[in-house]
Amino acid sequence: MSEPANHARARTWYAIGWWFVLPVVALYLLWRSLRQPEYRSHWGERFLGRGAAPGAGKPVIWVHAVSVGETRAAQPLIEALAAQFPAASFVLTHMTPTGRAVGAGVAATLAGRLVQRYLPYDFDRAVRRFLQETRPDVGIILETELWPALLFAARAAQVPMLLVNARLSEQSLARAKRWEALIRAAAQAMTRVAAQSEADRARIAQLYTGPIEVLGNLKFDLAPPSELVDQGRSMRAALGPRPVWLFASSRDGEETLLLDALKSMRKELGSDPILLVVPRHPQRFDEVARLIEARGFVCARRSAGAFMAPPANGTILLGDSMGEMAMYYAAADLALIGGSLLPFGAQNLIEACAVGTPVLLGPSTFNFMQAANDALAAGAALRVENAAKALLAFDQLSRDEVRRAAMAAAAREFAAAHRGATQRTVAMIRGVLTEAAAPSVSTAR
Repeated sequence: MSEPANHARARTWYAIGWWFVLPVVALYLLWRSLRQPEYRSHWGERFLGRGAAPGAGKPVIWVHAVSVGETRAAQPLIEALAAQFPAASFVLTHMTPTGRAVGAGVAATLAGRLVQRYLPYDFDRAVRRFLQETRPDVGIILETELWPALLFAARAAQVPMLLVNARLSEQSLARAKRWEALIRAAAQAMTRVAAQSEADRARIAQLYTGPIEVLGNLKFDLAPPSELVDQGRSMRAALGPRPVWLFASSRDGEETLLLDALKSMRKELGSDPILLVVPRHPQRFDEVARLIEARGFVCARRSAGAFMAPPANGTILLGDSMGEMAMYYAAADLALIGGSLLPFGAQNLIEACAVGTPVLLGPSTFNFMQAANDALAAGAALRVENAAKALLAFDQLSRDEVRRAAMAAAAREFAAAHRGATQRTVAMIRGVLTEAAAPSVSTAR
């Protein structure tokens, strides 16, 4: 069978498959809504492609940021595009309520110019209606999202599609190759790709034959809000002289590993630490509080007004708030990045480095492989094998102020050295809009 025939057959089965999957998706949303009621909202956007339309400004720039990390990476890009195209209007789409909540801050800064929606699930009727309602002049997808029906519909509607801040791990490449005919056909609907690194470019090139530029990682350009950093510094002073160890963006199962290790090793540690745990997902805040208390520790929660006085021994701080990660990093002496102790691929370490907080990484960093390797090479991060080794490394660094200060300086230098991806990406987007000959593009002078 020829390659085009393979593609057509894959597309047909993909479309049929969605009709069987949709009831399961609906049940999944209802199940998630038991802990996050937001999942019961905006089903018209998710299933029908109906939602808020952008304003009359041109060009219409659509940015898709699936969840929290992608939305934060999108913020400096959207702000730069808004300055570059002062007459433009924006559509910002997400797949998760937490991503949408973070995006609300971006929308507030561009009131009247930006609307938010959920991206519809990937079946033809919904994605066509989405494109008809939003009428984008360009579509910009962040990082790893590749939805075949959406890309095919965008190509049919002559909407240039860009994959920016693109990354592709070996694991994701292997999964994509299981559906190679479909993924390869969908990828060819992309107009251009901006990869984070040469390694990402090489992996993406195994699926996509169009132009791939290496422009760096947008997350380096997201400056931590100065007011949050100042709050974190004040918090650190209020917590007193004991070292503050942060477990940042921890994932399901990882808190248990660290808490059990701390309980068994407290007498081995030369320092008397304050442990601060900030779970990745807000729906797990209560669960993590119970894990802390079940091991005989006292749980002091940020939402209860804690953290502005030295805690009693045996107390663990729980950062149960959203949008304050920069504050927590600024309040910490050292940070262990969540998602790296278990095979989740690690969360973003760049924000920690930007405020000068040295980083520990567990064995699993495939989601941020290039940034992790670069931070390790720069001396801004250390690799640890497990939770017990993380505590020992925390302890050693807390008692070696010279080494910790050197790592803090290296972290700041590492974060500063990799900035600039936003302006390079804006230049690429401007070139695509120019090539598309959008007649109403109005740029800043």
